[in-house]
Amino acid sequence: MSEGRKIRVVVAKPGLDGHDRGAKIIARALRDAGMEVIYTGLHQTPEQIAATVIQEDADAVGLSILSGAHMTLVPKVVALLAEQGADDVVITVGGTIPADDVPELKRLGVTQVFTPGSSTDEIVEFIRGAVVERV
Repeated sequence: MSEGRKIRVVVAKPGLDGHDRGAKIIARALRDAGMEVIYTGLHQTPEQIAATVIQEDADAVGLSILSGAHMTLVPKVVALLAEQGADDVVITVGGTIPADDVPELKRLGVTQVFTPGSSTDEIVEFIRGAVVERV
């Protein structure tokens, strides 16, 4: 990262999942770590999320999914970002993701998956390292 520029992270809740406590905790932790955070709120479509990532010139996006729709929603977000030339964006997913789905999500382009029990420090350090590595 260039000196003086904060890492920009979009935190999004795709789909119909109405639980955002975890997303808000992560958003606050990233902000407290010095990152600029754009929280999209609940019930975002993949198109809305991709548009926000592009519009905000984000370095990373964190998708928080508890609904079980991760294998439908995440590939759409990844594809939309790739179509718009934003394939350098670090994509993370958090929530109730079965271990069997993690390899497929990573094959599709997700950089990391964080499941319940992941610490905020772990997430902050991962995003910081992954963004710096891609610059």
